[in-house]
Amino acid sequence: MHNSSNDVLALPIFKQEESNLPPESDNKILPFQYVLCAATSPAVKLHDETLTYLNQGQSYEIRMLDNRKMGELPEINGKMVKSIIRVVFHDRRLQYTEHQQLEGWRWNRPGDRILDLDIPMSVGVVDPRANPTQLNTVEFLWDPSKRTSVFIQVHCISTEFTMRKHGGEKGVPFRIQIDTFKENEAGEYTEHLHSASCQVKVFKPKGADRKQKTDREKMEKRAPQEKEKYQPSYETTILTECSPWPEITYVNNSPSPGFNSSHNSFPVIEGLDTFVNNLLPTATPQEAQQWLHRNRFSPFCRLFSNFSGADLLKLTREDVIQICGPADGIRLFNALKGRVVRPRLTIYVCQESQQTREQHQKHENGDGSSNAFFVYHAIYLEELTAVELTEKLAQLFSISPRQISQIFKQGPTGIHVLVSDEVRASTGFLFLQCLGQSFPNVICEALGIYK
Repeated sequence: MHNSSNDVLALPIFKQEESNLPPESDNKILPFQYVLCAATSPAVKLHDETLTYLNQGQSYEIRMLDNRKMGELPEINGKMVKSIIRVVFHDRRLQYTEHQQLEGWRWNRPGDRILDLDIPMSVGVVDPRANPTQLNTVEFLWDPSKRTSVFIQVHCISTEFTMRKHGGEKGVPFRIQIDTFKENEAGEYTEHLHSASCQVKVFKPKGADRKQKTDREKMEKRAPQEKEKYQPSYETTILTECSPWPEITYVNNSPSPGFNSSHNSFPVIEGLDTFVNNLLPTATPQEAQQWLHRNRFSPFCRLFSNFSGADLLKLTREDVIQICGPADGIRLFNALKGRVVRPRLTIYVCQESQQTREQHQKHENGDGSSNAFFVYHAIYLEELTAVELTEKLAQLFSISPRQISQIFKQGPTGIHVLVSDEVRASTGFLFLQCLGQSFPNVICEALGIYK
């Protein structure tokens, strides 16, 4: 039975998870086969997925083999296909937070890549590319009818992504996944042909050899009956079939003359307040992607690539926090629910001259002959400090905050009380003592409403 998280996210389903596959699917001939030239661990139980140890920065060969039967996929005869190789997390928990994990790695290792191609050692590889914005991905073209071997180097180690770093902790497993595509009618490599992956752990240089030797020695010490429960160590690792890695819908998969760091094709609407454009339940997956992009949730577009507006709005607070992490999860949940941060205090300010003050007094005394019309401006305060009030008033009157030397409020019997963080200007008349002749002292009336 699938884990419930598989129903929430469009993440790859790996072979060992597909317990509901019919038996005959195990015997079907796949169009391609990818073979990693590194030995599997002998300490893996029967029926479990193989585990392969790699050394950081060492070049490993992956043989790209054409496995088609006679007459299968004739449309790619004599043509190139495109393969994308990724190093991704094996654990679902880390897959949910992949973007944050990779950004943290980038921050700690500026200028480094997680995955590289060793181009001088590779054979049959055409137009290899390594996008500088995707540290864990490389891609290239190759002709299935010709010998092709690609050499890869993995520069991150498994212990860099463990929760606690006290020494001696087990490193997290990675997956090496290869997705292969053929050209569509427009000449873009977007039609999926085959995907396969394997589980690996990456150690510091020579650490993989030591780990392999330790596993072998442990197995030699086991009783013969115990040894029968474990797989033998194979000289190479065959990548097993899996579902394709979900692509961001606005990524251009065609081989362009050079990498373009701005892949999105959606217009960014300027001037919209955050979350003003609420996501509607009727939004299509494409419109939902645009909404995520506009509201600065682009890193999660791939995870939600098949979600409509209704799908996203059905997510609970716990769902989005699990998927996006606490910080972005709370922000996304608030955005989905259209929640706007409310100010702690709203002050409505009306600038007054002596003449308008007399008219206002008549109006308050019930003198119907007064036809005065008073315009108030709203000032939203979130910190409730004198500095914040000074800045907001200066912005309202289009002057520099430095021109306002002091702010007073009208106290009992008409005295002037200096406004400070403790004495708040919530109601009554405000007196702004200003510097310079270009802007005389200002008298305001403030009507405050706390939230």
